[in-house]
Amino acid sequence: MAHSQISPFLDPGTHSAPNSLGILQLRRDHLIPAVLSSTSTDTDYAEGKVENTRFGSFPHSTLLNQPWGTQIRASVVDTGSRAKSKKRKREGGGDGDTETSIKSESENNKKVIAQAATASSGFAHLVPPTPETWTLCLPHRTQVVYTPDYSYILQRLRVRPGDHIIEAGAGSGSFTHAAARAVFNGLPGQDRSTNGGEQEIGEDGKSAKRRHKRHGGVYSFEFHEPRARQLKAELEEHGLGSLVTVTNRDVYEDGFCLDNDAEPNADVIFLDLPAPWLALKHLTRSPPSNAVLKSVASDDMVPDGDTSTSTPQPSTASKPFRSPLNPKNAVRICTFSPCIEQVIKTVSAMRSLGWIEIGMAEVQAKRLEVRRERIGLQEEGLRGANPNAATVQEAVQRLRDVEGRAKVFHGMQKEKQEEVMRKAEARKRGEKLPQEKKDGQSKARLEGVPPSKHDRMERAKKDLESRDLFKEGRLVHRTEPELKTHTSYLVFALLPREWSKSDEEKARRKWT
Repeated sequence: MAHSQISPFLDPGTHSAPNSLGILQLRRDHLIPAVLSSTSTDTDYAEGKVENTRFGSFPHSTLLNQPWGTQIRASVVDTGSRAKSKKRKREGGGDGDTETSIKSESENNKKVIAQAATASSGFAHLVPPTPETWTLCLPHRTQVVYTPDYSYILQRLRVRPGDHIIEAGAGSGSFTHAAARAVFNGLPGQDRSTNGGEQEIGEDGKSAKRRHKRHGGVYSFEFHEPRARQLKAELEEHGLGSLVTVTNRDVYEDGFCLDNDAEPNADVIFLDLPAPWLALKHLTRSPPSNAVLKSVASDDMVPDGDTSTSTPQPSTASKPFRSPLNPKNAVRICTFSPCIEQVIKTVSAMRSLGWIEIGMAEVQAKRLEVRRERIGLQEEGLRGANPNAATVQEAVQRLRDVEGRAKVFHGMQKEKQEEVMRKAEARKRGEKLPQEKKDGQSKARLEGVPPSKHDRMERAKKDLESRDLFKEGRLVHRTEPELKTHTSYLVFALLPREWSKSDEEKARRKWT
């Protein structure tokens, strides 16, 4: 996806479009991402590209140009087309005519896609890509920062459009997508408010340059090279490549500065690292003293079993210190740590390096499922109900019904057996056999007997046509069984801007 085109994560539009990302929602927490395609290849079905799920098959032709939120019915897909085409290619061998016919047939399949037929059951909802839906269906490369965590983090860090965010430990890119949406205020080179750098006339009649607009950006650092490469390609496909700068680097040793002096110039920092305190020495306004560096990098602060970095060394004169922070604003930071020992070491390093307003928080979010619960023996055979006895009286009555039917059944079996014995004795004596009982007599015996299970289920299905199920049952709520969040400790802190004597005098002249 080109940078000039707006990302579907920022503006998905009203309908799904070809070559764009769409999300198939099968259940609340089961989503499938798909890049929608309007063309067919040799490996596709006769209906074109198809998403196969447990609820049915969904050809992309039924997903394109649909309003977001539409319920898409499953389709009947010809699953044998691909196997037949591959078999014909294998059997073709060296026959030139066969290869020519297969090529022409595959070219025709690319142009003409069979129309999908609607299946009898199965459906899914087509929803636009958002950081929330992407978090639930992204390919997991590392532990994911879920929506309850990153929404709280962005709110506590006061992230707003135009800010620059440093993210260390990108992993699967869940927080990256949410941060890119939070800081977005236009793409570089497409801002019309700057008027191309032209001058405008001020109130005093003199020309004055319009203030340059600062575009938001995310500067993501990842130690693992394959993960950094995959995340970068993923962001390019999603149209976020111009908003996010992915760098493969060990931030413990090399810090956060980039080749461009104007970057990252960060206002917000998020560290999802095994040892965030080892990276804090690079997140200061001025170079820390050697005593502070030694205390931060002491042996008792190195995590157990952490071999990803060596003990950090003080900056040398050959490599002058450059701060990656915005010098004009206060900078806020959040570290993401699963152990309280990591929190203790991080807080100690923050205090040594001048961070203030240090605090810790823990997010534990659970959803409440509210629904109606129908319990009773009258619900037997119906979907979405509990067909067990709701009261003791119901259970006792059902036992009496079962015993009554069993008594009648055994009585009829005994009568049949006695009748067979009488017929056998009559044959021995040469007497004429008695006439058999008609079916009407046996049916008369069953009148007044409790109905069988088959009869009860048929009656329940017939009564279902006149019942309002949405009004029946008890209204109950339950918490979800699984906690869908990464339980960790969040440490927040603030680093104020440097304040010199000239700044103090300037403020006094302005405000007094």
